[in-house]
Amino acid sequence: MARILFIAALVVVGFIVLGSVLGLIFSALKWILIIGAIALIISVILKITRSSGSRSGHYGH
Repeated sequence: MARILFIAALVVVGFIVLGSVLGLIFSALKWILIIGAIALIISVILKITRSSGSRSGHYGH
């Protein structure tokens, strides 16, 4: 009987640890995706402003 309770306790602790580890991994993945999206948006904005700036420079000449 004690062995069964010990195994059950190990399973419960294993699920708790697994949940914490998965939560940490998904939290890190979420922040990586957010930072990547921000970097992509910034690069697109910079590309648009550079291309429009170079076009307006050609019209001035």
